[in-house]
Amino acid sequence: MSAISSDEIKREFIRSKMGLAGIGILLILIGVSIVTVITIPIDTFKEWNNPSNWISYPKTSIPVWVNLFQIKKIPEHMIIDEPIEKFQKLGDVSVASHQFMVYFDYDDFPNDFIYEFSAKYTGSPLLQLSVIRPDGIQLQLLSLSLPNSQTQITHDERIFSTDSSIRKNLFLQKEKFSFDIDGLSSEDILFSSSEKHEILKGNYIFLVNVYGVKTQNEILDSRLIVGGKAFGLMGTDDLRRDLAIGLLWGTPLALFIGLAVAIGSVTMGLLYGVYSGFKGKKTDEVMMRFNDIIYVLPALPFLIILAVTIGNSIFLMVGFLMIFGWVGIAKVSRSMALQIKIKGYVEASKMMGQKNSRIILRHIVPQLLPYALASVAISVPAAITTEAGLSFLGLGDPTFPTWGQILHDASVYGAAPRGLWWWIVPPGIMIAITGLAFVFIGNAFDTIVNPKLRRP
Repeated sequence: MSAISSDEIKREFIRSKMGLAGIGILLILIGVSIVTVITIPIDTFKEWNNPSNWISYPKTSIPVWVNLFQIKKIPEHMIIDEPIEKFQKLGDVSVASHQFMVYFDYDDFPNDFIYEFSAKYTGSPLLQLSVIRPDGIQLQLLSLSLPNSQTQITHDERIFSTDSSIRKNLFLQKEKFSFDIDGLSSEDILFSSSEKHEILKGNYIFLVNVYGVKTQNEILDSRLIVGGKAFGLMGTDDLRRDLAIGLLWGTPLALFIGLAVAIGSVTMGLLYGVYSGFKGKKTDEVMMRFNDIIYVLPALPFLIILAVTIGNSIFLMVGFLMIFGWVGIAKVSRSMALQIKIKGYVEASKMMGQKNSRIILRHIVPQLLPYALASVAISVPAAITTEAGLSFLGLGDPTFPTWGQILHDASVYGAAPRGLWWWIVPPGIMIAITGLAFVFIGNAFDTIVNPKLRRP
């Protein structure tokens, strides 16, 4: 095996369109990973399996861009957390007000609406919730006395459209509608035309007033959620999680798993095989027999057993994959080392009294670097798909939103038979694209390693 210079490696790689395409895809994936780590808070990633973190999001909603291909626009989920704030005081009475502007221009009714607030007060202030519709009709939704307190407290609460008091207040105002509203939900009544049961499009103003007597009350945080059937770039799952966040975080995790396993296993196999081939005789025989024992072990069943008995931490999984990934590399690198160690410069190094470790690291390993790079590139997709397979079987680390874990959750909740394609297709595509990038790069390096494939 003749040595290949770095200039020759660069020249051959640049001539490979497939290799350049792989590098391009990989750079995009690295860019996505960097943007994800910088822009998405790490706490969001940690709270992936905390249901309370996603309570404000809709359940199994489709991506918003689907509306671009729909004749009838599907209502999008709206979270409005920047209200118009006002405060008035008339004598002993103080009024803290929040107004939410909602432009509703969809062809179907929303799923629900939720008002979340945090108020600081003393006594027992009165909270009133009402809405002014696009046709000018004002509907009173709720009058609620907050829990009494003689000292200043902060009170948090969520008000749902399914609240029986809201439904009762709407039925008390049924004379404002020309059709029978019996049997309709609160959101259907609220967003219906006054003439018949059809969508009333336009601007809605939700008004929240907190009245206090001889006290100055304050609404600290206030948020209105109008539940829709479309949300985010990738929709949501049954646990209301934003799948776009899972897919984005899955990118750096996939690259970490793939590269860590590939680099670790290739390094182990390369050094093991080179040392075995260089030493020869009994050392080579013993090392290769051990290699054969590891090689014939069924990797997947052992990985499953190890995950069940020891643990399913993502870092343990990376270690397990390294253990089963180095044996093939060791065999090939041994055969290459057997050819290189008989070269004249290697024999001369021995005669000069150089240490075996120096000969291996200075004269043999550098010649195997093109093969090592090709092996790393080709090993990455195998590591990613193995992790995805274990996660799909429920043996992955549930605290990390890997693409395999997303597919596992989709399987558990029956996404395929329910037609929830946005829960299944995107993670599968991301696994395929990432694997394709490294296959392209590996094939380009394989052309460099194999002299028969090189261009003249």
